[in-house]
Amino acid sequence: MQSRISIEEAIAAEYSGLSAKLRAAADFVAANPIDVSTRSLRSISHSSGVSPATFSRLARALGFETYEDMRELTRSAIGRKSASFSQKAGRIVANAETGKQPPFLERQAAACIANISALPKLIDPQRLDAAVEALHAARNVVVYGAYGSTGIIEYLSYMANFVTPNWSMAGRMGASVSTTLTHLTEQDAVIILTKPPFARRSILTAEMAREKGAYVIVITDTHTCPAVKYASNTFIIPTDSPQFFSSYAATLVLLETMIGMLVERSGQEAETRIKTVESGNRRLEDFWDGDEEE
Repeated sequence: MQSRISIEEAIAAEYSGLSAKLRAAADFVAANPIDVSTRSLRSISHSSGVSPATFSRLARALGFETYEDMRELTRSAIGRKSASFSQKAGRIVANAETGKQPPFLERQAAACIANISALPKLIDPQRLDAAVEALHAARNVVVYGAYGSTGIIEYLSYMANFVTPNWSMAGRMGASVSTTLTHLTEQDAVIILTKPPFARRSILTAEMAREKGAYVIVITDTHTCPAVKYASNTFIIPTDSPQFFSSYAATLVLLETMIGMLVERSGQEAETRIKTVESGNRRLEDFWDGDEEE
């Protein structure tokens, strides 16, 4: 068990193979990390309706030697409960009606700052390094995200194409996702960004990419994401927000970090390509240079 892995990532790695009882225990741990870290096992058992023995078996199933080892990892976890967009919107309206909440800007900024501050504690550096190395070594990298994740993935693809020519965005501008996946092999890598409510196509894309032998990176915010079982590497990112949408602030930090690490690995080659791209942009007059007149 790696020392910097989060409790949700530990659960996600084994979730698909757990029995119904162990899943119930895992769901409780993921949803109530503060309770698990501060209350006795007997008290947790009473609250959850899950026997102490089941929690001990869960710990072993997740790769911990003891329940206490698992409990220790929950201390750095951020508790999150899934709710629909409409439920979250209802909370916004209800909070506004009370008139007792701080300004929304303060609440949103505080949530994003907390998410970003937690990120270094939740991401295992060795696993992040392995993911970036796989992207660097890949013949081709395909990225995909649906619904709210589409724009974020497009931004990722935009950044990457400054650095390397072998990244593409599946499903862009209505193009067939399956066409992009057809020629994947074990030499390729795929990044999938998906958060609740999960897009069916995102899950199937992860499944198809894994069947092709590609290195699959899944970025999500919960251990229950169905795509996790097809992942070669998973990152579970905090997305807490007073908004009705989950926040992408910490996700953007992770993606920008990955591109920065990719530049580090590519070295002079990346620097040369970025200069070439910039030169082409200037030649095509794509950017405002400050000297143009209206």
